Amino acid sequence: MELKKLRNKINRLDYEIVKLLNERMEVALRTRKFKNDVEDTNREKIIIDNVCRYSHGLIKQDFSKKLFLDIIEESKKIQSRNKPLIGFQGEHGAYSEVAARNYNTDYVPIPCVEFADVFEGIENGHFDLGIVPVENSLEGAVTEVNDLLIRNDLQIIGEFKLPIHHCLLTLPETNYREIKIIYSHPQALAQCRGFISRNKLEPRPFYDTAGAARMIVNNQPKAVGAIASHLCAELYNLEIVKEEIEDETTNFTRFLILSKKKNTVKGNKCSIVFSVCHEAGALYHLLKVFSDENINMSRIESRPMRNDSGNYAFLVDFKGSDRDDKIQKVLNNIEEQAVLYKFLGCYTEAEL
Repeated sequence: MELKKLRNKINRLDYEIVKLLNERMEVALRTRKFKNDVEDTNREKIIIDNVCRYSHGLIKQDFSKKLFLDIIEESKKIQSRNKPLIGFQGEHGAYSEVAARNYNTDYVPIPCVEFADVFEGIENGHFDLGIVPVENSLEGAVTEVNDLLIRNDLQIIGEFKLPIHHCLLTLPETNYREIKIIYSHPQALAQCRGFISRNKLEPRPFYDTAGAARMIVNNQPKAVGAIASHLCAELYNLEIVKEEIEDETTNFTRFLILSKKKNTVKGNKCSIVFSVCHEAGALYHLLKVFSDENINMSRIESRPMRNDSGNYAFLVDFKGSDRDDKIQKVLNNIEEQAVLYKFLGCYTEAEL
C-alpha cells in the first residue's frame, strides 16, 4: 500500500511537470509575437545560468543543463511554426477552449483569467483572435462580454454554437459509488440539478467547470467528483463516470470570434451597438428602420451605459450583409438617428 501511494504521488508530479512544460511552451509562443527571430543566444544563456543556479539537492547542474537545452530546442521548433493564437477565458478544458478547438484547429488556444484579458490580449497583439461566450440558450446573455463589446473596438468576424454536454468526472482511483460531493460552476450545477438530486449528491459551487476538474486533481479529495467537459477528462487524466448528465439536451452556448481587423469574407449576419436620446418614441423610430426594410433582428440586448447614468446601449444582431446596398442604407439611417453608434462586424451565421 505504501508503494502504491508513493507511485500515485509520482504520477501526480509527472502530470504537473508535463502541464508546466505545456504552459511554458504557450508563453514561449506568445513571446514570438514580440521578437524578430526565434534564435536569441543571450537569452538562452541566461536561462541555462538560472537553472544551473536553481539546481540543488538531488538535481545536479549537468542534468538541469541537458534537460533545459532540450526544452529550449523544442520551444524554438514550436515558435518557428508561428502558429496563430486564440485567447479564451477560463482554465484549460473550459467550454470556451472546446469551442476554440472546434472552430479552427490551426489556432493554439491560450487561457486567460478574465474576459477583459481576452479583449486586451487581442488589442495588444498577444492573440490573433479571441473567442468569448455571448449568450447561452438556457441562462441568457453573458452580460460582462456584452459590456466589453460596447467599450472596446474589436470586430466580430465569426460565431460558433457549441452544444453543452456535461460529464461527471472523478479521480481514476475513486469508486464512483462512494461519491458524495460534486464541484462545478453554479450554472453547470443548475443544468444538472436532476442528475444531482437523483443520485443524492451534494453540489458545491466553484468558479469554473475546468477549475473544479483541476482542483480535484491537485487536492486529491476523497469521495468527490466534478462536472465538466469531456476535454477536462483528457487534459487532467480523470475518469468519466457518466456523460451527458445535463437535464436539457438542447442546451448550447453561442460564441463570438473577435479580431482587431475587419472580416474580409462576405457574411450574412451583422452586429451593431447604439444608444438613443431620452425622447418618447426614439427607440421605436430607430428599430422601425428594420421592419420598414423587412430585415429580421435575431437578438437585441440592453445594457446600462457606465459613462452615462440612466442611459442604455442596445446590442442588435440582424440578418444581412454590410456589402448589400439595402443594409448599408439601414446602417446609415441608424447612425444618423443614434447618439452612439458602433458597427461590430459582419460574419457568417453559425449553425448548431
